[in-house]
Amino acid sequence: MTKTFNLNRRHFTWLAAAGLAAPAMAVPRAARAEDYREVTWEDLIPPGVPYAQIIGEGYMDEENDVWAPVYDENAVKLNQGLDGALIKMPGYVVPVDMDSDGVHTLVLVPYEGACIHVPPPPPNQLVFVNTKTPLSEDDIWGAIWVWGRLHAKLRETDLAAIGYELEADRIEVYEM
Repeated sequence: MTKTFNLNRRHFTWLAAAGLAAPAMAVPRAARAEDYREVTWEDLIPPGVPYAQIIGEGYMDEENDVWAPVYDENAVKLNQGLDGALIKMPGYVVPVDMDSDGVHTLVLVPYEGACIHVPPPPPNQLVFVNTKTPLSEDDIWGAIWVWGRLHAKLRETDLAAIGYELEADRIEVYEM
């Protein structure tokens, strides 16, 4: 036999005053900082694949006047162990969709200038980020922290092949 409990406002008030309900009710589970795993760019590479094996060669695309990197199969191998994980990671911003409110979508890259001034990093070193709260245009010039749920999902864009997607719960300017 299953026993159910109906808590009314008086019960909840007592539980909250006693400190029993407040921690679980005050902050939604997905928003608590301890639930986010801090990851590094190396973590995006699957275990057992050395970083040196994801760097590819390339060629100069004379017609479009760009360097076109050519990566081997290691560059598109994604760390499936992170698929669906709540993560926190640092990186630099390459704006994709921007308006007067700020940046709504971006590519998170491991170093400044990636995808803009130099050839893009391998797909398993790029994260496509959507955010409901636009990132201020003032905050795109330095490093940021991004919190959210990561998905290992290869996608092709005009900018580069990108290995991961993240729906940002929070974005802040990077501070150690």
